[in-house]
Amino acid sequence: MISGKETVGQGKRYHILIASLFLNIIIRKPPTHPNPHNKSIHFGANCTGSSGSETTELEDSSDIVDCVGTGQDDVECVVTAEETGGPGLELELLEQVQEWAVLVSPFFFWGTAMVAMKGILPKTGPFFISAFRLIPAGFLLVAFAAYRGRPFPSGLTAWLSIALFGLVDAACFQGFLAQGLQRTSAGLGSVIIDSQPLTVAILAALLFGESIGFLGAAGLVLGVIGLLLLEAPSLALDGSNSSLWQSGEWWMLLSAQSMAVGTVMVRWVSKYSDPIMATGWHMVIGGLPLVIISILNHDNAVSGSLIEFTANDTLALFYTSIFGSAISYGVYFYSATKGSLTKLSSLTFLTPMFASIFGFLYLGETFSPLQLGGAMITIVGIYLVNYKTIVE
Repeated sequence: MISGKETVGQGKRYHILIASLFLNIIIRKPPTHPNPHNKSIHFGANCTGSSGSETTELEDSSDIVDCVGTGQDDVECVVTAEETGGPGLELELLEQVQEWAVLVSPFFFWGTAMVAMKGILPKTGPFFISAFRLIPAGFLLVAFAAYRGRPFPSGLTAWLSIALFGLVDAACFQGFLAQGLQRTSAGLGSVIIDSQPLTVAILAALLFGESIGFLGAAGLVLGVIGLLLLEAPSLALDGSNSSLWQSGEWWMLLSAQSMAVGTVMVRWVSKYSDPIMATGWHMVIGGLPLVIISILNHDNAVSGSLIEFTANDTLALFYTSIFGSAISYGVYFYSATKGSLTKLSSLTFLTPMFASIFGFLYLGETFSPLQLGGAMITIVGIYLVNYKTIVE
């Protein structure tokens, strides 16, 4: 409470105004000691004469001071401070950062897992690492689904659909991917694999009557042009009938088509089984043929090269399975159940970006000018195909 004595007379109203202005100036002075929480304080002013019939108001959007005549020729002003900002704003910002970190993490894990696979392929062999990426991750995802109370598949149709899903989306996808990684870079392979929305759009239009639209059609054309530029080095056949099958880009393209067919199959599989539980079991079932092929193919890991593994090799192997499959799929489904599916679809392009960055940093991989142009055109094409979903 602050009081100032007034003289009774004809200029009383103006004296009240001057006193209010003086108090407002004094209050506006910065505090002697800084606010420990760095909070801003706002004031305003309303001044009323003692008679009540004469009112002088002084208002400021940032300061509030109420000055009221007491009837005793005094002017009393009550200062109220309103604090803004503080921990609430910081907490909200932290929550937004955490939300985006969760959304981005699956694409980070998928991109970096490609680099980890590429680094240890010579010591493991393609089919062993494909099986190892699938089976442990599948069991972890099944355990997660069971913990969340998801029902186990039941009935012949449910298990048959999961088995076919596993054959296409797990065994073929991971097997082709590992074969391709032996012959191409992780970044380039990731761009080709992430072109699978182009095939999904065509299959969805043919099988489910979904409209592609003008932008979608333009995206498909650009995507095909970009893929041709990416495949150009491997399409320059040297007269050998087997040269195409020695192309890593060709194997990656087959991997992308397997993933696209698997994506379309999800609708059918989900009719008979819980999607998360089916995803886990399709990894386990799809990994079993790869184990058999790995043994028959005499992959290095089966032949005893695992004893030569360093600690970094072991970490990379488990990273591809735990983070590159189990956690990434788990977080992806978690984000989708939280209503973030639209944001997820708009972040698809982060996977080849992370794969290219870490492939360059750890493996020294680079794009040729032609491949870089093809990668950019392909990414634009994928964006146009997904544009309707992103906007909605």
